[in-house]
Amino acid sequence: MFGVVFPNRSFPLDISTFTQIDGTHWLLDMNHFVGESYDSITEICIFLLNTYSLPPDKALALYIQSPGSPFLFCGAVTFSRPSAVLSLPWPEPGGGTVPQLTAADAPPLSAKIGVSVEDLAALPSLDVAAERRIERLAMKVGENLFNFMQSFCGVDGSKLIVPMDILDRWFKKFQERAKRDPEYLKGFAL
Repeated sequence: MFGVVFPNRSFPLDISTFTQIDGTHWLLDMNHFVGESYDSITEICIFLLNTYSLPPDKALALYIQSPGSPFLFCGAVTFSRPSAVLSLPWPEPGGGTVPQLTAADAPPLSAKIGVSVEDLAALPSLDVAAERRIERLAMKVGENLFNFMQSFCGVDGSKLIVPMDILDRWFKKFQERAKRDPEYLKGFAL
């Protein structure tokens, strides 16, 4: 049905490496793969195998879970997009409100990778990494604008006072610098 590869870390792993929970859900216990250094695994390639045809309205979604945290959606593959390299932004352990359901003397909870067949329409955007890059880019541009405006600000009580043409001045300076230095905009991309 599917396989995964951890780039520069593993050979292809097929579905038999995962524990099947039911007909549409599988789990990979990261303790068996890398122990407690699960967060050193930052990417995964997931792919559909030729022998399996996913219906066009379904997706194979991939989730990650740090010990004691809820599952986090990372991306998916579909019939029209049969493979993907996904970032694994591991949440902080215990960062969620997931209760520990084990005895005090039991081994610690482990990180997991979950895979499930889901309705394509119910999933968020399949390109989570691109959305995060766009978000970081917007934050950097916003920070650049804020820093520029701050250098022209005056304070009137609890209000910041800026010149009326501040946005035009910033945008002109931004464009001119981008024209002069092609590497400038690369500093905004991550």
